Amino acid sequence: MSKSVFCIATSEAQANRIVERLLASGFSNSDISVLLPDATGKGEFGHVKSTKASEGVATGATTGGIAGGAIGLLLGIGALAIPGLGAFIAAGPVMAALSGAAVGAATGGVVGGLIGLGIPEIEAKRYETRLREGNFLLSAHTETSEQISRAKDIFEAENAEDISVVNEASAPTK
Repeated sequence: MSKSVFCIATSEAQANRIVERLLASGFSNSDISVLLPDATGKGEFGHVKSTKASEGVATGATTGGIAGGAIGLLLGIGALAIPGLGAFIAAGPVMAALSGAAVGAATGGVVGGLIGLGIPEIEAKRYETRLREGNFLLSAHTETSEQISRAKDIFEAENAEDISVVNEASAPTK
């Protein structure tokens, strides 16, 4: 079963360094996810039309230039409006999970999307709290124990926080 290694970066510079190192170590840009606050407030948002949209996430179309550095190189980058949290930028598999229909469930928002990726609810709530504080959530999709070790080593070398490894659920892909 596939696993993902998650961590929290406390700055955009740290997040960019982590993404650069993951790419340089052989991870593809489609295996890396980033979720970060949209501090620019310039994101253009569309709205998901469903009965639970107010509980879920409204997604924006992919737009260029909304995140700089290595983060800007990732696939599927776009803007999200998360009720109760505000504007975010997401890239990679986390973008699909947060814009999917499962996010409209009772748990909703980031927690529901992260649970959909296989993260236990208690950890998903901790990550949501860290995002509320302005931090960045990163993950690397892995297939082998060597990739897990490589991702963890990169996260630790860059002083990332709240590092965890989770079995992936049947998460949506881009």
